[in-house]
Amino acid sequence: MASKKAAGEPPSPSTNPTPESMVAEFPRDFLGILLPEQPNKYYFIIRGQRIVLEADSSIQTLMEKLQSYKTRVALHFDGFQYQLGDFQLRVGKVVPTHSENLRGIVMEVEYVPISSVEKARQIMEEFLDIWQEAVSKRSLPGHFMHMEPNFAEYGLTDHYTSQHTAVQYATVMAQLIATVQAVQSVRN
Repeated sequence: MASKKAAGEPPSPSTNPTPESMVAEFPRDFLGILLPEQPNKYYFIIRGQRIVLEADSSIQTLMEKLQSYKTRVALHFDGFQYQLGDFQLRVGKVVPTHSENLRGIVMEVEYVPISSVEKARQIMEEFLDIWQEAVSKRSLPGHFMHMEPNFAEYGLTDHYTSQHTAVQYATVMAQLIATVQAVQSVRN
């Protein structure tokens, strides 16, 4: 999504920049995310400045009425959730909104008993190693990519929250968009 209106900190009075130079300082691209487990929340991820914001879901209606952004790419994640002992596994396909074209398959793994990212890291790595080994024996097309953003860059603590999930989905979305753009540029 691209923002038409500038948002951010006001300019310093000492610099007194022109409107054109002010606009260049503000983020123009952001990702907006709705999570099914948090239907009343909307998350904005500004990747360039490593910012994650949480807002009431009505912000979407407000932004549409103000015409403060336009959607460039909209992806829909649709799938299933499984409980495997202490692990929660979500597997789904990613398609552009209003389309049937598959853009990717996403798997999200959560180790439910531990909310500390660092304490759960070793368990998660072992789970992913086992998963990677099982998938490699199947000779499936495509490849498995492990993506884990640096949450500290976004000012997030070690205690896992919905903001962490939003950052993870933003990372996945950015990777999918980049992959689609790379494939399209090779074809052209």
